[in-house]
Amino acid sequence: MDVVRLGRVPHRRAWTPASADDERAVRAALERTGLADRAGQAWHTLSGGERQRVQIARALAQEPRELLLDEPTNHLDIHHQLDLLALVSGLPVTTVVALHDLNLAAMYCDQVVVLSGGRVVTCGTPGDVVTEELIAEVYGVRAAVSREGPRRRPHVRFLGTLG
Repeated sequence: MDVVRLGRVPHRRAWTPASADDERAVRAALERTGLADRAGQAWHTLSGGERQRVQIARALAQEPRELLLDEPTNHLDIHHQLDLLALVSGLPVTTVVALHDLNLAAMYCDQVVVLSGGRVVTCGTPGDVVTEELIAEVYGVRAAVSREGPRRRPHVRFLGTLG
């Protein structure tokens, strides 16, 4: 648990002993991220995906009101990508997530902001934002966008580059 505990209370000095609340928060964060069985494992022995999940656990152990995550699904297999985004989207905190996968963004995000050249192109719900026209304009890619599932979220099927 030392790997995760390091981030529990960043304002506390490193040599200050962990409190019972710290231990509870760390254990809960490890459980939520599926890492309880890795609690005693050294950082350098973890896979890239496990390290990514440890970073999420560190953030959760701090019991934040907001989370800012940059590509949290990077280095994760599909199963862990879906688990992680389901976890994050179910948290009672405001979360801003940078994702490059339009399908994951459409599945899990309530609002989507599309950037191009460092500027906002559009923002809104996934259903309003993720369109064939936008994908062609911003990414230079032909795509078919369908509405799937009970929530009718967009699903992108890429057809090739333009031109």
